[in-house]
Amino acid sequence: MTIEKQLAILRRGTSEIISEGDLKKKLEKGTPLRVKLGVDPTAKHVTLGWAVVLRKLRDFQRLGHTACLIIGDFTSMIGDPSGKSKTRPQLTREEIQANVDAVMQQIGTILDPQKTEIYFNKDWLGKMTFEDVIRLCSRYTVARILERDDFSKRLAEHRPIAMHEILYPLCQGMDSVEIVADVEIGGNDQKFNNLVGRTLMEQFGQEPQVVVLCPLLVGTDGVEKMSQSLGNYISVVDTPNDMYGKTMSIPDNLLENYFELATDVPMEDVKTLIAETPNPRDVKRRLAREIVTLYHSADAAQEADDYFINTFSKRQQPVEAEEAVIPDSVVENGQVMIAVLIAAIGLAKSNSDARRHIQAGAVALDSDKLSDPMAKLPLHELVGKTLRVGKHQFRKLIEK
Repeated sequence: MTIEKQLAILRRGTSEIISEGDLKKKLEKGTPLRVKLGVDPTAKHVTLGWAVVLRKLRDFQRLGHTACLIIGDFTSMIGDPSGKSKTRPQLTREEIQANVDAVMQQIGTILDPQKTEIYFNKDWLGKMTFEDVIRLCSRYTVARILERDDFSKRLAEHRPIAMHEILYPLCQGMDSVEIVADVEIGGNDQKFNNLVGRTLMEQFGQEPQVVVLCPLLVGTDGVEKMSQSLGNYISVVDTPNDMYGKTMSIPDNLLENYFELATDVPMEDVKTLIAETPNPRDVKRRLAREIVTLYHSADAAQEADDYFINTFSKRQQPVEAEEAVIPDSVVENGQVMIAVLIAAIGLAKSNSDARRHIQAGAVALDSDKLSDPMAKLPLHELVGKTLRVGKHQFRKLIEK
């Protein structure tokens, strides 16, 4: 493939390449590039937002370059301060390992595991002595670190900045030095960290990496970036019906953005589809089918489409809603608090979030809408009924 064709593939879904000229020179050498992506396992799901950078790494991989995935089992204990107005809570090693175990198989749905080099940055960062850390700190100034938008905003608002947060960009930069990266991929919020890597590589006598930045995918709420903590996410391991239904809930103005960042449909086709399709819902159905096909299959996508049309467009109660076992942990003296149940079976991110759904009139049991956020019902009255949360999430409740 020509260099220009490679660049055309690599430009898709990016917001900035620093610099494209340098990337072209590296590609012209004709040898496989070492392309780095660092991920901190701070949660147990790979979302479509996280998949944006994984898919860009996959693009390099498909072009014959070496995908170097760095699992931040050390940096997760610090917590990336990028875009945060306050210090992140620090995770324990046990929490991090549980998250690593959960996400590794999900990452394999995007990258070719047989052609991916996987590293854990605890292997080098965890071995640094205090003297090593001091020498590393001498390579970068406090003034440069405080140029970060999130740090400068916190300073102006008299919010605390912990010392360990200042070290985070240096740790990420050392990852690039350690594996001698030619390219580093990151979200827009990683620009500062990625540029620190360029600086450190030069100081260690290496050719600085090219930085490829990708936009942050907005979540299903249409407001905030996709995040598990906000509950506005689509996971790559969601069931086909959930994945389809969540996609159908995104605002119409995000359709082109989702096609570009979350699918492989050529953008010329996307623009034509949007321009020539009167009802945005039909464009959204195509988007939902594309996403489900990527992570499940074309047959699963068609079944999810049929389910959606029969259930929502024709206003039917789903005959075969997915089953959810009522956990023993939510049953007390034969009674079940509905908000706790909703959170326990994964239809809300927390008990308080579930109560908000109930207060908003977005929860129903069969055809009966629930309004009391503190409602309790006998277990026997729940078994066999269909619980609806929001417009597109249904579960048939069964006993263990």
